[in-house]
Amino acid sequence: MNSIDLIILNFNEVRRRSIKVWTSIPDDQFYWKPDEEAMNCIEMVRHVLESEHYYHLAIKNKGSLSLFESPFENRPFISIKTELEFAEPYRKQFIDTVMSFSEEDLESIKIDRSDSGYIRSLGDMLLRVAYHESVHTGQLLDYLRTAGIPRVRVWD
Repeated sequence: MNSIDLIILNFNEVRRRSIKVWTSIPDDQFYWKPDEEAMNCIEMVRHVLESEHYYHLAIKNKGSLSLFESPFENRPFISIKTELEFAEPYRKQFIDTVMSFSEEDLESIKIDRSDSGYIRSLGDMLLRVAYHESVHTGQLLDYLRTAGIPRVRVWD
């Protein structure tokens, strides 16, 4: 197994565990949030899916985008299932792009996100994308705990 295979495995495992958490959120709790300034549950799910699309475009651009017109914006929140179905083609494109890279690309391609405070190698950036999703999945687990909602086991 090479580095690209491991990165894909990591993306798939992170998403599998995220979906376990996301689909465990009761429909009547989609809009729950711990305080007025926080994202609610469904906003956080959409944020993760939308961010992955943004990161995909930024990786292809080798840096931050000066303009990002999100296909996720202004869509009504219906369900986790509809969010995942809508995001699926974007996810596939992202995974296909990752699979197109070589081992050498992981180190030689630089992603310039100076506007966010960093320039990193492609390999580093790909790990950051998965980490971003992992952090938000952990936040949702905390939301569920705080709201008194039973939590699924992600460590299977």
